[in-house]
Amino acid sequence: MSAPVEIILVSRAPAPDLGFSPYGPLILHPVADLAQLGEALVRQRPDGLVFDCPDAPTLARVAAWPGLAQAALDAAVVVLGPEPALADVLRLLRLGVQDVLPRREAWGLAMDRPLRLAVERKRLEREARKAYASDLATGLPNHAQLMEHMTHLLALREREPAPMAVLLLQLQGLDEATRDLGPEAANVLRRKVAVRLRSGLRASDVVASIGGDAFAVLLAWMDDPKDAGRVAEKLAQLLLRPFAVAGRDLGVSVATGLAQYPQQGKDARELLQRARESCLTAVPRGRLPFGARGTAAPAANDE
Repeated sequence: MSAPVEIILVSRAPAPDLGFSPYGPLILHPVADLAQLGEALVRQRPDGLVFDCPDAPTLARVAAWPGLAQAALDAAVVVLGPEPALADVLRLLRLGVQDVLPRREAWGLAMDRPLRLAVERKRLEREARKAYASDLATGLPNHAQLMEHMTHLLALREREPAPMAVLLLQLQGLDEATRDLGPEAANVLRRKVAVRLRSGLRASDVVASIGGDAFAVLLAWMDDPKDAGRVAEKLAQLLLRPFAVAGRDLGVSVATGLAQYPQQGKDARELLQRARESCLTAVPRGRLPFGARGTAAPAANDE
């Protein structure tokens, strides 16, 4: 039996039972309105969302809901409504909705097939986007994916203000690894750098590879703007420990840059550029002699 597909249904009508559907099982979690949906999305990440729109005003409220584009990033969204005009359908599709279906045909037990297909299309889309937007050497998001994350998060911050920051870490030592040990050793070193950065952050933060020797960190929210500087220092210290590669302990130096939202910019490109400028003026720290055995042990989670 396949794993249950978790669906949040926004409707004032009784939810149909799709638990025994041949396209399921599909588990529906009903909520009455958009306010309850927002609360539900804080608690869980469903596979899909269904908006039941029995009339044109309800459909218009869904299309105007500020959280729709963000919700459609993470889940397959299906809208059931009165026969909508083409302009309404195209607007919803541009916001990330997977499908817009006539309610009279798809409501009830008949929604199981289009729901399951929408979820599967979303999964395929996510896998394709991940492959396209990942740095192959590290598995981290690349520059394009970082900009997409930042753009969506900044749109959210316009509605829900909170401090956030972008960190840039510029490394030195990768060129020497390539020259002395070969390109694969340098890739191993970059992967271990990625592991350490990821280990020093929360699940909500984003680490991206934005060049052969540069990494960016998006701190999605902070309790105090001063936390950004503390995180930058923590990450730098993690990277100053030697890395075991090809039987040798390799050291890197690191320079860090920081840009804070909203003080230093409200646009993704502007914030990243500010972080880059800050990094260029920073003095790199660290660097063990290349190939020398350091006194500090490599981090336990490097391998």
